[in-house]
Amino acid sequence: MYAIVEINGQQFKAEQGKKLFVHHIRDAKEGQAVEFEKVLLVDKDGTVEVGAPTVNGAKIVCEVLNPLVKGDKVIVFKMKRRKDYRKKNGHRAQFTEVEIKQVIA
Repeated sequence: MYAIVEINGQQFKAEQGKKLFVHHIRDAKEGQAVEFEKVLLVDKDGTVEVGAPTVNGAKIVCEVLNPLVKGDKVIVFKMKRRKDYRKKNGHRAQFTEVEIKQVIA
């Protein structure tokens, strides 16, 4: 059994026991249970239920494993040749690691 859930604007395939890195969830503490109710699709042993836009009564229960994980550094380099223009910028995305405990549908 799996479900497609929307978490902070991104869609994830959620199965019980799976670990996900989602965009940083503020106010999340390690070991805290978090519920997501924007379930878009549920598959129960081949029976697919698609929401319009969400499935009624379906939710995902997760446990926060690590509230702040930093992603890989991304370098943004802009240059215009022969114009003496160079800009170097970089950033690291922040994620929250969650483990899916239960898919309720």
